[in-house]
Amino acid sequence: MAGQRQGGESLILGVPRAAFRPSPIFVALVALFATTGVLAWNEVGNIRLDVFGFVVSGWLVSLCLHEYAHAIVAFRAGDRSVAHRGYLTLNPLKYSHPLLSIALPVLVVLLGGIGLPGGAVWVDRHAIPGRLRHTLVSLAGPATNVLFTLVLVLALRVGTGVGGSIEFWAGVALLTFLQLTASALNLLPVPGLDGGNMIQPWLNRQWRRMYDLFAPYGFILLFALLWNTRINGWFFGVVFAVGEVLGLPSWLYAAGLDLIRFWQG
Repeated sequence: MAGQRQGGESLILGVPRAAFRPSPIFVALVALFATTGVLAWNEVGNIRLDVFGFVVSGWLVSLCLHEYAHAIVAFRAGDRSVAHRGYLTLNPLKYSHPLLSIALPVLVVLLGGIGLPGGAVWVDRHAIPGRLRHTLVSLAGPATNVLFTLVLVLALRVGTGVGGSIEFWAGVALLTFLQLTASALNLLPVPGLDGGNMIQPWLNRQWRRMYDLFAPYGFILLFALLWNTRINGWFFGVVFAVGEVLGLPSWLYAAGLDLIRFWQG
């Protein structure tokens, strides 16, 4: 990004550099992720609490990076408002409602082991020219989850023979599964979710009006779809099949899910 100075303040494309600085909350989350990972690796203290902190903080970090990916692509595509709204600071409290965007996805992780989409970046679509750029903005978030999935799968394949406790690797496997489910859920062509937003710019005017009518209820539509036993079975059948192709051991992420439910132990 091109830099410039105005009134003694360093700017990036007309936006103060402070708008790009990681927030203390995000830095604290990364520190917690690293610390609990080290504790779980070495089996220090309560291993179930270690894995709990490792998985939850890692999931929150990925949520921040997912939304940041949307924001940075939108910024480069022409929407400067994302910087002024604080989306480029990786602050999880900036990504919509803390309860619905952070607490609910974490609760679903704990209870169901599913990487529920969370957070939202409000993009000024009028500031971004071209349908392809709109699609790329929507694609950026799920692409981050896919990248996380592949990196974690590689870590499992390479790292399990290096050392660390089985509980640590169970936590990594669970994080991998969460990223995999998040990738799949975000790519579903549901109005209001990333997958739907990717195709919205390419719809004709009539279909776009219908899409915009249902978009605010994307989460409800997603829950309704997953509540249907046939669709639920089809969806998770695909997720489990992809996990097997990637070499993700189902017993290992199941052990991770059991570990983070520390209140049951």
